Amino acid sequence: MKEERIRRINELYHKSKAEGLTEEEKIEQKILRQEYIDAFRENLRGQLNNISIKEKDGSITNLGEKYGKKKTH
Repeated sequence: MKEERIRRINELYHKSKAEGLTEEEKIEQKILRQEYIDAFRENLRGQLNNISIKEKDGSITNLGEKYGKKKTH
């Protein structure tokens, strides 16, 4: 997620605490938060799919291949 989008999320949060948001800003905030969550999940899934573990017998198991490279959507 781009830094400007994260900055906007923070701006809207601070404005909501200070003076409140308009309906349009509330909608924008909801959309931006969902984009952030989706990006976070995608990043985490990518990291988890690249984890390999060494078994007791010395073999390597790629967890992404073992459990499937699932999409978040």
